[in-house]
Amino acid sequence: MNLNPITKRMRKIISYASVIIVFIIAIPAQAQLPETLSDRYIRVAEMGELVDSVNVWGDVNSQGRYLVPEGTNLPDLISFSFGYTPLGREASIDWAKTQVEIKVSRFNEDRRLVEVAYFRYRYHDPEPPEMWEFELQNNDIVTLQVRRRASLADYIGVIAPVLSVITTTLILWERLRD
Repeated sequence: MNLNPITKRMRKIISYASVIIVFIIAIPAQAQLPETLSDRYIRVAEMGELVDSVNVWGDVNSQGRYLVPEGTNLPDLISFSFGYTPLGREASIDWAKTQVEIKVSRFNEDRRLVEVAYFRYRYHDPEPPEMWEFELQNNDIVTLQVRRRASLADYIGVIAPVLSVITTTLILWERLRD
């Protein structure tokens, strides 16, 4: 198959244009990846200070792996992670019914098992003294969970659609039988 010179030239132009378009789109997209991946590695300790590396997961405003000064306690770590997150997108939370649960997992190399410490308290109550005394260690995993008791509105939000489906089904059943 013999292609004329104009067709060959068009193919070259199209191939060069496609390469340029790929570079225009792909390179900026790849340049953004390291920025978003590195956001979760947070250094709190000063340079030259002895640090522990601690993972913070769950209902905190800034999850990630923290480099904190040795001897950091749990309330300080919660402050470093910008505190608790609000529950979902609810604007009117009754914080009096809200409970905070904190779990600290630590691998004990001597005994070859994971040790777990639990702390539970109501949001408006003071933090338990054990939290202030608990010193974090290197490679601890801290998980926070904010829970609240179900309210009447929660129950209505579940029961109302079920009742609606049942009554609609009964009405349709009656009309189809006639």
